[in-house]
Amino acid sequence: MDEQRMHDTRTLTLNMQVTESGMKTTADATMATGTGRVVHGHGMARRHPDDPDIPQIGDEIAAARALSELAHKLLDTAAQEIGERQHTRVRLPA
Repeated sequence: MDEQRMHDTRTLTLNMQVTESGMKTTADATMATGTGRVVHGHGMARRHPDDPDIPQIGDEIAAARALSELAHKLLDTAAQEIGERQHTRVRLPA
């Protein structure tokens, strides 16, 4: 294996937007892969009417759900890219 490739460092930028509207918070996470594909994850949180209004909790739940969906989509994207190179179907478990 090429020694140079073993020490490469890459920066992947993740963009996340969190929006609160009434008792609902949504988060949208977007990331471009190293191959230039853009992957998107969406998450949502709803505050129960009896719960105190603490916006950061809704932000955390919605963001976690968006990141979880994004993670699964990234695995699916990687599996698809491997499959395209190997001409077979590939599944990468979470």
